[in-house]
Amino acid sequence: QPRYAAFALLPMASPSSAASELERCVKQHKFVGALINNHCNGTFYDGESFRPVFAKAEELDVPIYIHPTFAADEWMPHYRGNFGEKAAIMMSIAAWGWHSETGLHVLRLWASGLFDEYPKLKIIIGHMGEMLPYQLDRIISTSASWAPDNKRGLEQVWKENFWITTSGMFSLAPLSCLLRMCERDRILYSVDYPFSGNEKGLKFIQEVEASGMVSKEELEMICFKNAEKLLGVHLPQ
Repeated sequence: QPRYAAFALLPMASPSSAASELERCVKQHKFVGALINNHCNGTFYDGESFRPVFAKAEELDVPIYIHPTFAADEWMPHYRGNFGEKAAIMMSIAAWGWHSETGLHVLRLWASGLFDEYPKLKIIIGHMGEMLPYQLDRIISTSASWAPDNKRGLEQVWKENFWITTSGMFSLAPLSCLLRMCERDRILYSVDYPFSGNEKGLKFIQEVEASGMVSKEELEMICFKNAEKLLGVHLPQ
């Protein structure tokens, strides 16, 4: 039995080719979805030109994982200021930008009506929800006014179309927030290797278990059962 499953790498600069590549990887090589960068040369994916990729993912019933990537060159002045370049770079990546920009991307996708067009689309985001769980109540309270044509509200889409990974956010506080803002069957354990190691991930799971924040059954769901269901993979018994 295979030990690994894979996400496809897609050429998002050519959405039609990306859709074809996703189909090839899933049908011919049994890949379980795709992982794509948070932008393509500074462009988010809410534009109509990217619709074929999401249409194909829905058709194939596989998730797309939107993962942070380095800021586009034209975004960097936003991060530079009265401090060193290292501070600017870190704020543009792991300290802030990776997460805030991916969270913004999610809101843009919803505002564009993407999830009305593809109501069964499955999207994965990492890092305990890319800042969204903490802000979600506030965002939802205003969302109807800035996307009035959307038939499916942001709260519904969050509950039905998104899965969240822990992905290197190995602390209890963000998990506590996520557990309040996300159903247990939508949370996936993830290590974020090589940025975070398996040893650190194991310690985190032990801390979660000791905290009593989730039941044993819920912890098993987060650790592997939710991934089995979403990705169609099965651990050997």
